[in-house]
Formats: sequence, structure tokens, C-alpha cells
Amino acid sequence: MRICLMLLVALALGVGSAIWVTQRGINVSIVRVGPWQSELASGSEKADPYTRAVVALNGLFALTPAQSLYFTATMDSGGKPLMVNCTYKLTGRDLPARWWSVTAYGPDNYLIPNSQERYSVAKTGLLREADGSFNISVSPDAGAGNWIPTGMPADSQTFILMIRLYNPEEALVKNPQDATLPAITLESCS
Repeated sequence: MRICLMLLVALALGVGSAIWVTQRGINVSIVRVGPWQSELASGSEKADPYTRAVVALNGLFALTPAQSLYFTATMDSGGKPLMVNCTYKLTGRDLPARWWSVTAYGPDNYLIPNSQERYSVAKTGLLREADGSFNISVSPDAGAGNWIPTGMPADSQTFILMIRLYNPEEALVKNPQDATLPAITLESCS
């Protein structure tokens, strides 16, 4: 009886810790660059069982870091949560990869429904300033130029921005913490 009880406690602790870690996304291989973060073990041979579980639970197709890097932001550059009822400006320069995009997702990790059916801005269609830099507006209201909609909020909910870098330059793969990623500036909220 005592052995059965110990086995049940061990099983409960094991399952409980697995659920806690996978839902919280706790990982030691996270790199932070301003408001952006990247989980470097995803898609690599170094991925521990918890990382593999998080990838499986979120339905990600994790390529190796040499093939792609993903950076996500849930906060602006001032440290405040990204909210769908606010307008943000992303400013930056071309990212060191063959192709890249910035996409907005809801807190459920799905694309945010919007009447324009517009979900991202990519390197190939990006309007640039004379010096090569870019500005991307992220807001619930239609904008001219580079614009990513956050949908029509029923309430003040959060959202996620993701940068996907395909075929990143070798220097970025080796030192992702040195990346120069777009700043996310809060402009206004409704």
C-alpha cells in the first residue's frame, strides 16, 4: 500500500511539473534582445524533453537555427504588455536573413482575425525610408504603408509579435543575443 501511494505521488509530481513547465514556457536557452526573446533549443539536437513538449503542444514546426530563428515579443520596448487596442510603431533596419517577416498573433497563438485578412509584413513587400530603415504600424485601425492589424478588440486583450528569420546569417545564428531587432514603441491606446 505504501509503495502504491509513493508511486501515485511520484506520478502526480511528474505530470504536474511537466504541465507547469510546458504551460509556462520556462527554459534556460531563452535569449532576450530588448522586448524580443528567442527559444534557441527549439528545432535543435539540444532540445530537452520539456522544450520538445512545448513545441508539440503549440503546433510549431521547429527548424534548426541555421534554417530559421524566431523571436517573439509580448511587451513593448518600455516593458508594457502589447494590447490590441493600442497603436505601436516598429522601427528598424533590414534583418540579417535571406527572408524575414513580422506577424501578429492573439494570446492563443493563432492569427488575429481581421476584415483585411492581413497578418504580417515581410522583407519583400516592405516600404523603406530613404536611408533603408523601416517603420511598421501595428494597430486596430487601418494604416497606410507598412501596417499589421490587431483586429477589432472586444476587450483589452494582449497579443504577440513574432519575427521569423529564414536562412539567418551565420553571425546571427552564433550570437543571437547581438541581434539588432526592431524597437516597439507605444504610440497611443483607445
